[in-house]
Amino acid sequence: MTSNPKTGSRAYLVSIVLVAILGGLLFGYDTAVVSGAEQALDQFFRRATDFTYTAWLHGFTASSALIGCIAGGAVSGLLASRLGRKRTLVVAAVLFFVSAVGSWCPESGILPYGEASLPLLAAFNFYRIIGGVGVGLASAVCPMYIAEISPARIRGTLVSCNQFAIIFGMLVVYFVNYMIRNNLGDTAAVIEAEMVSVGWRRMFLSEAFPAGAFLLLILLVPETPRQLVMKGRDERAFAVLERINGTAEACAVLGEIKASVCERRERLFAYGAGVIVVGVLLSFFQQAIGINVVLYYAPRIFANMGASGDASMLQTVVMGVVNILFTVVAIFTVDRVGRKPLLIVGSTGMMIGMAALAVLSFTDAIGLAALVFIILYTASFMMSWGPICWVLISEIFPNTIRSGAVAVAVAAQWISNFLVSATFPSLSSWSVGGTYCIYALMSLLSALFVWRWVPETKGRTLEEMSRLWKK
Repeated sequence: MTSNPKTGSRAYLVSIVLVAILGGLLFGYDTAVVSGAEQALDQFFRRATDFTYTAWLHGFTASSALIGCIAGGAVSGLLASRLGRKRTLVVAAVLFFVSAVGSWCPESGILPYGEASLPLLAAFNFYRIIGGVGVGLASAVCPMYIAEISPARIRGTLVSCNQFAIIFGMLVVYFVNYMIRNNLGDTAAVIEAEMVSVGWRRMFLSEAFPAGAFLLLILLVPETPRQLVMKGRDERAFAVLERINGTAEACAVLGEIKASVCERRERLFAYGAGVIVVGVLLSFFQQAIGINVVLYYAPRIFANMGASGDASMLQTVVMGVVNILFTVVAIFTVDRVGRKPLLIVGSTGMMIGMAALAVLSFTDAIGLAALVFIILYTASFMMSWGPICWVLISEIFPNTIRSGAVAVAVAAQWISNFLVSATFPSLSSWSVGGTYCIYALMSLLSALFVWRWVPETKGRTLEEMSRLWKK
């Protein structure tokens, strides 16, 4: 892959980014794979004779990966700083692969195969938590890696591609789960029996294939220039920069990196608490606006509309296609329009969608209008907070505190995800419409937060973040 000394190689940059966003695809894949398997898991573990598989245990089993996500996000900064961005992604790929194989056969050759028991449940959750750690690492380090490898003029576009990969990974696993289920037999009774026996295992095993590909390919990409400079490998950093940007720009960028790295070392609050608070609040609002809850609740709304069978599947596909299309909108506008305008527009659209759903719920008028406003809400999220929150988290922090600050922000995001998801059942039992009003209010507050406190980073180099926060 040749490189132009004046302009660098765009093909080389794109190939690196395509490998890195496989981590995002696995993020989405691992998060969504359980959706097709959870009912079969419920039936499988209810067969156990040494313990009672309660609804609470099933809820924990279905979401146990989230524990790993929080842990992975929390340690991502330490690993990214000590091991480097590339090696941390290698660790994430290994964890994805081990989780996929382990979840497929949690007996691991030790426990009796196919016999539901408490030790088997513990083993299964252990492997799911391992996968969650991989998700936590990938969610923090993939955007960080892409941001540090990308030229400033197209950084937002390339980091947004990671969100596209996450959504695409979810859509892929929905189709994979559907294909696995429909190839288990010819009748509904046979399919259900086979799902409890082997179907759920094959769904988890399917993740091993993209995980294996990610592990092999990530070994071929370089470490980021900023990480190389911080480790004293200036010549290697220049070689990577030159191949991406061309000789003249590589010299300028390398000088900026070295200057920013020499200013301060890895003290988290070296630039004050404000930058950390902004990063944490970006993560908090991305979850507090209720996106995951809306996606979880959408099937119930579709059921209330009378959808079932193929119609319900079609509506799920429609939602997936809408998510992808509007993520593409963000990819093509984030470096033209800027981060702040897209976030504010997205918050406004989400507020309108949530407020309308609240009114429909209060008036008990769930119907086609509900689908329209859900699409408005999710489209607004996918063109704004979905990808752009990750863009800002990957670029807003100064070089010398980026790995630690990103870890704090990502851990805050997974904790917020857990809290919002955990409180939804009790809130919805109190009032579904009232719950939607809360999310509409959070959407309004997120717009005000962005308008008042989030700086615009469009076109700025990562080294400029140090000067920005010093002000």
